[in-house]
Amino acid sequence: MSARIIVTGTDTGIGKTVFAAALAGALDASYWKPVQSGLEDETDACAVQRLSGLAADRILPERYRLKTPASPHLAAAIDGVSIDYNALELPAVPRPLVVEGAGGLMVPLTREVTYIDVFARWRAPLVLCARTSLGTINHTLLSIEAIRARDIPLLGVAFLGDENADSEQIITELGRTRRLGRLPRLATLEAAALRAAFAAAFDPQDFVGDVP
Repeated sequence: MSARIIVTGTDTGIGKTVFAAALAGALDASYWKPVQSGLEDETDACAVQRLSGLAADRILPERYRLKTPASPHLAAAIDGVSIDYNALELPAVPRPLVVEGAGGLMVPLTREVTYIDVFARWRAPLVLCARTSLGTINHTLLSIEAIRARDIPLLGVAFLGDENADSEQIITELGRTRRLGRLPRLATLEAAALRAAFAAAFDPQDFVGDVP
């Protein structure tokens, strides 16, 4: 079976979608966002297609498309949609699959189930995206504890933002996990620049090999 990789984050708005686009492009993968909340602006799937360089048929359709830009449980309630979390199964594709969650691990899909509950059921290797700015140590280590408590395979941490060597080091040391690399801020966010930045900072083999 081709690699199936979950991309999640410590918080919302940290650049997780940009990282997912870069990873999907580097692995020549397919991409899937199970639940999209908010449709007025560019959706995450559209952003990934624009930034990854992948063909349109590599961007799999969302299982749920919610109009309201809010947490999935609230967006679904406002839109009159019932999310069946048991229906969220990883698609079978003949190539690597990059799956992007929403916000952080504890974002609720319903009033009973969070994203991390679904990740634990899938048992696919996970990449934790973390910002490098103030507060990241606490948020990232708490996220790592939650991942480990549910026995989810953790590939490592991908840092996003300006260099913060000490924070990156202490997170990986205390979290006992790999530093996969750091994607810097880009002056121009477009496919070629993102591809070059990812290639300079990450080794694609770290995402498809065995979990350390």
